[in-house]
Amino acid sequence: MSDAPDADDVDADVAAGDADGAAITLEADAVTAARQQAAAADRVVVKAGTNSLTDDESNLSLSKLHKLVDDITDLRDGGKQVVLVSSGAVGAGIGRIGYESDTIEESQALSTIGQSQLMTAYSESFARYDTKVAQILLTQHDLDNPDRFTNIRNTIETLLEWDVVPIINENDAIATEELRIGDNDRLSSSVAIGIDGDLLVTLTDVGGVYTGNPKTDADATLIDAVGENYDEVQAIVDESSTESFGGIQTKVEGARRVSEHGLPGIIAASTEPDVLAQIADGETVGTIFLPINGVDNE
Repeated sequence: MSDAPDADDVDADVAAGDADGAAITLEADAVTAARQQAAAADRVVVKAGTNSLTDDESNLSLSKLHKLVDDITDLRDGGKQVVLVSSGAVGAGIGRIGYESDTIEESQALSTIGQSQLMTAYSESFARYDTKVAQILLTQHDLDNPDRFTNIRNTIETLLEWDVVPIINENDAIATEELRIGDNDRLSSSVAIGIDGDLLVTLTDVGGVYTGNPKTDADATLIDAVGENYDEVQAIVDESSTESFGGIQTKVEGARRVSEHGLPGIIAASTEPDVLAQIADGETVGTIFLPINGVDNE
């Protein structure tokens, strides 16, 4: 795979290598404007994945969780409203009782064990900043039914007015096949659009969209921005996704979905120091999906 062009060669563009090594370019001004829009966001939806909250044995990692809370507090201290969509319940449940799930029923049961542990940890961690949290568990039916979603939106609005951090997860315990949202990347994008959010940040252990699978490809490089090059980037993601790396596909879909509603979406590393503060400062962090103008939020 050839290297991306030097900065001098793409003075007016941002470049990232595609699967064949060719340059995929976006206008630098458009990328800068998107980063500035993200920095100016007043209402931010932050999604944290399971690997950003648990260790290698699926135990809930308090050090990872504390860092996430520290990063969210940075945004709140800057006057921003934050809604957190958090995975990790099933993983925390597995770690707590040492039992791997083989069936949907077992996963549902594990989620009830892990969810209580997860919320206790969040409550205690946010209490370090004298901040209260609230739990909201959703199914696909809640998102699809206008009356139910109106109630959810009103609840979130009230919690934000009270300076409480809403923490949202899928209601795994009762989510049968027809009620399942499927993953929290889809959930977070639905929430960001539905509550008139200004920005979706998806935190992951990967840290963005790459020209290959960074876990197996030493030559994979970070794609700084996605806009008109979406089809090329999607082809890269489809080609590089594996069983251990397939989660990036739904993250890309979620970020693309909010961009189609005029919101910037950013996929970034949960381990990046002060990652949310850097985004709020307009710095180049992770991969940003440029908002598509002229599309109203649903």
